[in-house]
Amino acid sequence: MDRAKCSGSISLPEHQMMGEDAQPQEMASTSSLRASEPSAEKLHILEKPFACKACSRDFLDRQELLKHQRMHTGHLPFDCDDCGKSFRGVNGLAEHQRIHSGAKPYGCPHCGKLFRRSSELTKHRRIHTGEKPYECGQCGKAFRQSSSLLEHQRIHTGERPYVCGDCGKAFRGPSDLIKHRRIHSGLKPYECDKCGKAFRRSSGLSRHRRTHSGARRCECSECGRVFKRRSALQKHQPTHHE
Repeated sequence: MDRAKCSGSISLPEHQMMGEDAQPQEMASTSSLRASEPSAEKLHILEKPFACKACSRDFLDRQELLKHQRMHTGHLPFDCDDCGKSFRGVNGLAEHQRIHSGAKPYGCPHCGKLFRRSSELTKHRRIHTGEKPYECGQCGKAFRQSSSLLEHQRIHTGERPYVCGDCGKAFRGPSDLIKHRRIHSGLKPYECDKCGKAFRRSSGLSRHRRTHSGARRCECSECGRVFKRRSALQKHQPTHHE
């Protein structure tokens, strides 16, 4: 009866052969699928197919590559109609043109102060948030801006790259050099709106303004520096005649 049931069906040897053949076919099918899957390297090429020949950096599209290549060639195809200054990309030109138009589209949500660039707003907002992401690796002191950290690190290295062309005195930061050069030029850009007296530094003007508040202190008539005690003022004054 069992044989009758099997009659008309595939014989056992034939069935066994199919069973034996089925496994390699399935394996071959799986292998072909795996072979068709791109490797990690190929995926990287597919994701960023445009490579810079000068530095091997990869880009998503041709326009980004062309913009990047201008860094190597120095080509600046976008000109400002107002002053003629040239830029590599349209974004740089648009940002620059705000100098001429006065447009400041980036507003601080904390105080309302406006900025031309989003990067300037980012730096400014750290005043309100207290964020200081740039930390000195030697002493741990933190700063809001990378430029402030760089200037601070020169305390540890002793580097003073900003040199006065008049007297040769060197400084760690450009702002210190600018303040110093006013000694030679005589420039006093900070003027008191009460009496018109002018100062080389904003700190000198701030100290001077206290004299108008009613709380009279001991102020140096030469530089505007204010002292708590008259003896300290008397000790300071001879420094202007040395």
